[in-house]
Amino acid sequence: MSRRQLDGLDRDIVQWLSRDARISNRQIAAELGVTEGTVRARIKRMEEQRQIRITAVTNIDRFRDASLAYIWIEVERTHQVRAVARELAAIPELGFVGEMLGRSDLLAITMVRNNEHLAEFVHSRIGTIEGVRRTESTLGVNFVKHDYRMARIVK
Repeated sequence: MSRRQLDGLDRDIVQWLSRDARISNRQIAAELGVTEGTVRARIKRMEEQRQIRITAVTNIDRFRDASLAYIWIEVERTHQVRAVARELAAIPELGFVGEMLGRSDLLAITMVRNNEHLAEFVHSRIGTIEGVRRTESTLGVNFVKHDYRMARIVK
C-alpha cells in the first residue's frame, strides 16, 4: 500500500477531528462542502496508513494529585541509544519516549504521585536498564498550555 501525503482536505478533516473526535462525518462534510462518503473514505485511508489515530486523551489538568515527570536520560555509548529507547518504550507507565538532540540522549515522560514515587520509579525501572549512564528528572508544576494537536503545525 503506497502512502500518500496529506492534502489540504485531509488536513482540514484532521483539524476538525482534533477539536472534537466525536464530530460526525456528516457535520465535517457540511463544513467542508464535500460528501459524507468522501470524509468517511479519507478518515479510513488515513487510519489504515497510520497517518492518524483517533483516541481519547487524558486531561492532565484533572489530576491534582499527580505531576508530569520529565526524565532526561544519558546513555553510556551512542550505539546503545536505540536499544535503551526500545526498553523504555516497553515500560507501560511511560507515555512518551523520544530520542533527543542536545544534552540528553533520551526523554521519557510519565505521571507520578510525588517526589518519592518519581525517585522509586527512576531507580527501579530506568536506572536498571543496561546502558543508562545518568538521569535527570524535572516535574511539571503548572501547565499554561497543553495541546496534543501540535501535529497540526507540521505540514
